Amino acid sequence: MLHYPNFDPVLISIGPLAIHWYGLMYVVGFAGAWVLARYRADRLGLTKDQVGDMIFYGALGVVLGGRLGYVLFYGWDALAADPLWAFKVWDGGMSFHGGLIGVLIAALLFARRHRLAFFQLTDFIAPLVPIGLGAGRLGNFINQELPGRITNVPWAMDYPKYGPEPRHPSALYEFLLEGIVLFIVLWLVSLKPRKRGLVSGLFLLLYGTFRFSVEFFRRPDPQLGFIAFGWMTMGQLLCVPMLLGGVWLIIWSRRQTVDRPSPAAESASE
Repeated sequence: MLHYPNFDPVLISIGPLAIHWYGLMYVVGFAGAWVLARYRADRLGLTKDQVGDMIFYGALGVVLGGRLGYVLFYGWDALAADPLWAFKVWDGGMSFHGGLIGVLIAALLFARRHRLAFFQLTDFIAPLVPIGLGAGRLGNFINQELPGRITNVPWAMDYPKYGPEPRHPSALYEFLLEGIVLFIVLWLVSLKPRKRGLVSGLFLLLYGTFRFSVEFFRRPDPQLGFIAFGWMTMGQLLCVPMLLGGVWLIIWSRRQTVDRPSPAAESASE
């Protein structure tokens, strides 16, 4: 059995000001997406300033959607006990699926403002997302959040917050799959222009598969437990529409045209 490194969740504190590792991971995710989006901005004919606007839209979608999603999917009991709890973001609680919905709404608004096709924009955004996902899972691990189920595998860890039993380091599994593997696959696939919707469909399908699988090793949310069939968690249930949507998008993309750099981008490069 491995021993949890016992990280301090606070990176640095100066008087009453404290910088937490988890908050820093959000900065890493948004900054990484911003750098890569600027690198590929010509694909959409966006200026550097417009890329900054896009990341701002996305950040709002992640934060607002992630919190609202957590409240609606995981926090009904806490909300009933204290309606103001929904606004206590400092207590923690963010949902990927809620954040995804928030980002899709933000993408729709940004696409309409800049006269872009919706799936053209989501294909551009999809390879940028795993950076934040991976960073967020590292933040979960540092905070001893999302512990795994009890196991006897050689790499199991004892989490001080949850007792001496060895557990799967499930946050690290998600860091590897949702962060590193998902980024590599989507980035390589998107190196060449692809039919519209393909990259977005791959994101939904691969993330849904990875998350659904890792949930078998992750401790169910204690306030919910298993919610269907005696084994399905809320995370798995929320992945089902992602899997179906991913398959549909990949099939749909086969009838679409290949997305080329916009005329504005081509003329700017001449």
